[in-house]
Amino acid sequence: MAGVSSESLTTALGQLEASLPTASLSLAQELFSILAVLDSSAGLRRSLTDPSRTGAEKSALVSSLVKGKVSAEAEAIVGRLAAARWSDARDLGDALETVAATVVIAVAENRNTSASSGNSVSGLGGLASLESELFSFSQAVDSSHEVQRALVEPQASESAKLDLAIKLVPGASGEAQALIRQAVVNPRGLKTVKLIERFANLAAARQQRWIAEVTVSRPMQDGQLARLQRGLNSLYGRELNINVRVDPALIGGVRVRVGDEVVDASVMARLGELRRQLAG
Repeated sequence: MAGVSSESLTTALGQLEASLPTASLSLAQELFSILAVLDSSAGLRRSLTDPSRTGAEKSALVSSLVKGKVSAEAEAIVGRLAAARWSDARDLGDALETVAATVVIAVAENRNTSASSGNSVSGLGGLASLESELFSFSQAVDSSHEVQRALVEPQASESAKLDLAIKLVPGASGEAQALIRQAVVNPRGLKTVKLIERFANLAAARQQRWIAEVTVSRPMQDGQLARLQRGLNSLYGRELNINVRVDPALIGGVRVRVGDEVVDASVMARLGELRRQLAG
């Protein structure tokens, strides 16, 4: 996915973020069910990605299809996706799949996140556990040609395939089971393990939101590190894991990366900005 479709997905994920602290598996299941409807009708996909239709018209079409059948939240999420611009009809389905999987991943994240006495507890544990469960499932499938054949056997029922898949990861969390179910029942043209790998990568990427990669020009004292920890926790609203790296070439200041976001307060950054101002 690239170009305008990538931009639309980024916007959709940004809009979704506010609702993720209260995300539920039922919401994800509703989104996956709508995805199945989209996948079953090429005409519907074309209608929802037709550039000649306005966003409002496409959102209205979504409402006419799902209102009363899913929650208002699921309807709104899919309506916003439909109203966006997509380079290819399949991109809308791919985006909805990513959004639904992100909701599942957020449920795992929230399971290990709590607030007490004003302090948040890292959600890394839930995310790491989910990623590990998905990896275990992929290993179990990859290690058995018999299992691989069973998961694509056209004569086998979906329930039989799903029962087999779940048995491969005994004690798997509800979140892992939800993603495994989607990969088995509706792999959307991919091998099951390839889709699971995609879901695992989404979980791994979300873990980066809990890790601050800090670069400084010289080692930090304990007091400085504690103040930085408090400041970053306050800025991001969660208890971050801080990894500190010393780079004398930085000259001074500090550079912080949390996920895709970079906060650069180094002397080199300020000098570079000054040079751009002088040149401009």
